[in-house]
Amino acid sequence: MNKREARARRSRKTRVRIAEQRANRLVVARSNSHIYAQIIAPSGDKVLASASTLESDVRKDVKNGSNRAAAALIGKRIAEKAKAAGLDVTATVGSAWARGRRRKYRSPCKKRWKRPGAR
Repeated sequence: MNKREARARRSRKTRVRIAEQRANRLVVARSNSHIYAQIIAPSGDKVLASASTLESDVRKDVKNGSNRAAAALIGKRIAEKAKAAGLDVTATVGSAWARGRRRKYRSPCKKRWKRPGAR
């Protein structure tokens, strides 16, 4: 089994586990230019709420569409839209590729942790 097959297997297992829970899925994607968030129905065929930095209201407020400030704004907007739609419980889907990348490289969304007493 190569890396691609292993990643697909882990992703499939996560989606099956969420499907068994009958929970809405929160899917977040980030490109170099924008951040996207969607809440998907348990059946997987309908988007219940979405927010992204491509929306005109958001573009006015943020200068860069893929930084921490944009991520915070998208998080607030997707939460507002979910409340308005009457959604309260979601399961988060994180891609295996993103988890591995966070391990390999520093995440731009977190400040670097320093050991106490380090220079």
